[in-house]
Amino acid sequence: MKDRIGPKAFRWMLNFWPCYRGTGGWVTFIADDWREMRVRLPLGWLTRNYVGTLFGGSLFAAVDPMYMIMLIHLLGPDYVVWDKAATIRFIKPGRGTVYATFQVEDAELADIHALLLSQSKIERSYTIPLADATGVICAEVVKTIQIRKKSNRPPS
Repeated sequence: MKDRIGPKAFRWMLNFWPCYRGTGGWVTFIADDWREMRVRLPLGWLTRNYVGTLFGGSLFAAVDPMYMIMLIHLLGPDYVVWDKAATIRFIKPGRGTVYATFQVEDAELADIHALLLSQSKIERSYTIPLADATGVICAEVVKTIQIRKKSNRPPS
């Protein structure tokens, strides 16, 4: 299905997919070439924690799948892409809407292709700042993604 749906339709599908919708996040943009995505996470009754600021689980979950999704589309069907690990660092309380931008540059894709010529699998880490409209960062998530080429041998 991922090969048959374009970025605009995928954005709407993701926004209403129950497990993502529950994060409170909203995907606001996916580039036609899948090299950039943007997410907004408003402070509201679904995302507010006990003390009235953005819930850490919402901060984390709103950005969780984006790099994996982007790399699946950018690398194509000859590659297996998985989330391997993640951490979150809380910097300041989120007292309003926060935003995150995800980008994959040509150099990153070239590095991935080059490394997989000599290694069976690799891990890449991406830091995602979640910042308010003035640029103040309230949290940073580091995602580690594992990538490998699919095997050409038939399953045993």
